Amino acid sequence: MSLKSHLTIAALGGCMLAGGAFAQAPNLDAIPDKMPFDIPYGAPISLEKADAVLHAAFAESTKRGWKLNCAIYDSGANLVEFKRQDGAQLVSIAIAEHKARVAVKARRETRAIEDGVQKAGLIYLTTLDDFIASRGGIPLVEGGKIIGSIGCSGGTGSQDEAIAKAGAATINK
Repeated sequence: MSLKSHLTIAALGGCMLAGGAFAQAPNLDAIPDKMPFDIPYGAPISLEKADAVLHAAFAESTKRGWKLNCAIYDSGANLVEFKRQDGAQLVSIAIAEHKARVAVKARRETRAIEDGVQKAGLIYLTTLDDFIASRGGIPLVEGGKIIGSIGCSGGTGSQDEAIAKAGAATINK
C-alpha cells in the first residue's frame, strides 16, 4: 500500500473518530468541584533520578527495537538531561523536549491534551502557547508532588507514550 493510501485511510479514520467525539463532547459550562490536575510542584528531580528514568526508558525502547529521543525536565520546566538513541530521527529531538516541558508545566500527561483535541473537539487547545497535542509526555510525581517530567519522541504516539511510561514508572509508583 502506498504512502498516499495510508494517509488517506488515516485521515478518514480521524474524521470518523472526530465525528463520534463531537457527539459526546463534554459540557464545557460545567463547573468542577475540584481544580483538575492540581498536583503541587516539588523540589527538582536529581540528576541521579533523571539517569534512572532515562535508563528504564531506553531499556524498554531497546528491547522493542525502537529508536527514540527522550528528555527529562525538572519541576521548574528546565532541561535536566537529554539522550538520543543512535538512528533516532532528528526532528524528534525538539518534540521530545516539548512534550516533557508541557507535561511538567501543565501538570498532566500530554495524552490528556491530545484527547481533548481529538476526542472532545477542544481545538482551541492547539492555539495555547507551549502546548502539544501528542502523547509521550508524562509528569514525574514523587510523594504527591511533581519533581519533573519525561518526554519521548521518534515513534508513533503510542510508542512514545509506552517508553515514557516505562521511564516514569521508576518514579511514579
